[in-house]
Amino acid sequence: MPEYLTSDPADKIVPLIPLRAETADVDASSSAPTYDAWLAGQADNVKSWIGSSGFDAKSGTVCPLPGEDGTLARVLVGLGDAPSLWDWAAIPGALPQGTYQLEDDLHPFEADELALGWAMATYRFTRYGKTSDGIPTLVWPNNCDQAAQQQTAQAVYLVRDLINTPASDMGPEELTAAAAKLADDHGADCRVIVGDDLLNENYPAIHTVGRASPREPRLIDVTWGQASHPKVTLVGKGVCFDTGGLDLKPSSGMQLMKKDMGGAANVLGVASMIMAAGLPVRLRVLIPAVENSVSGNSMRPRDVIITRKGLGVEVGNTDAEGRLVLADALTDACAEEPDLIIDFATLTGAARVALGAELPALFCNDEKMVLDLLGAAERTNDPLWRLPLWNRYKKHIESKITDLNNCPDNSYGGAITAALFLQSFVEPGIPWAHIDLMGWNQSSQPGRPEGGEAMGARAVFEFIRDRFER
Repeated sequence: MPEYLTSDPADKIVPLIPLRAETADVDASSSAPTYDAWLAGQADNVKSWIGSSGFDAKSGTVCPLPGEDGTLARVLVGLGDAPSLWDWAAIPGALPQGTYQLEDDLHPFEADELALGWAMATYRFTRYGKTSDGIPTLVWPNNCDQAAQQQTAQAVYLVRDLINTPASDMGPEELTAAAAKLADDHGADCRVIVGDDLLNENYPAIHTVGRASPREPRLIDVTWGQASHPKVTLVGKGVCFDTGGLDLKPSSGMQLMKKDMGGAANVLGVASMIMAAGLPVRLRVLIPAVENSVSGNSMRPRDVIITRKGLGVEVGNTDAEGRLVLADALTDACAEEPDLIIDFATLTGAARVALGAELPALFCNDEKMVLDLLGAAERTNDPLWRLPLWNRYKKHIESKITDLNNCPDNSYGGAITAALFLQSFVEPGIPWAHIDLMGWNQSSQPGRPEGGEAMGARAVFEFIRDRFER
């Protein structure tokens, strides 16, 4: 729950006045006044004070205004030229501790963006006792859909908390507990297949990747909603720590590997929003939860795994384990012939080389689905960028001794070949999207603190809501 948004302020309230920098009416959808128009109606002493402060209404700038008694009376906050979610999110970081409230009402869309931006900007990971002082509090703005913004913020907080938690406290068991709690909170069912039972129930790739760890591999299977509703299946890569296996990563490559379950965290975030909103879908969430460790029974380079689908996979590299566990999960997902499947995975460094850390790669086999996803991403300021399922690269994932190789010798187009590998386990005719994400903010920006991050989750929720509710 967002801690720094309140409906019952206990402290003195300081009014906030949001102002746009652009003098021309370039953003008619914004109800925030332009700086010049607002300033023209102020007394000379106010104009002099603001002029002396250097305030220009650029995004993230503030100007405190004193009252006649010298105490803080109001605060001007800058939104820049065309306010977006991240301009609203810049406000809390520019303010001192205190309780603030909008002086005038905003359009509902802007009120929602202010509330969500405030919640995202004031998130703190405090599990291990590190706290931050001086965080400002906002009175929930009028015209805001408070329940919806609480649900979204709660989902983002869940994703961030799960990714930020070290692997010592977020192994397959703890990830299972988080999924089970979410299921229990919303009246969903949660089934878990653990250890050698994965072999008994034909999930050989998940078992093979996770068997080297003393923390047993498992498949988490959450179901919610009425059976008669459209079937939506989410699949999340849950590699709770990735050493690389016998193809061991260097120590620098392991520094952020607690985030390798970021795909699982993000699908739980999407599921949280879907269930909280009561969308009319039959939701299924599949998370293969493993650690890719090193021991005497680790999988070896050039081993062959006969997957749940029956396709043989030669292990070209034990550090390409995420696509292996997803292979069994995607095969299972297709068995119910759902209306759509979306998987999230911190899958390839190649996607980060192509698009950077902030922009998840989107692969999709359905043109309408991809257009709708990209539209939802734009509306929610939760970006996705499409990369192609370029079929001519399928030759790179062929094996000389079996059906597929999980890691081609050719290193070019690595995000594409990984997506093509996954597509091999998706039945033709089922709309499917694959999101290859970083799951981590490398540095802090307004609304996006350094650390674990929900990437694409809000966009996917918006897409599902548009398709099945609206």
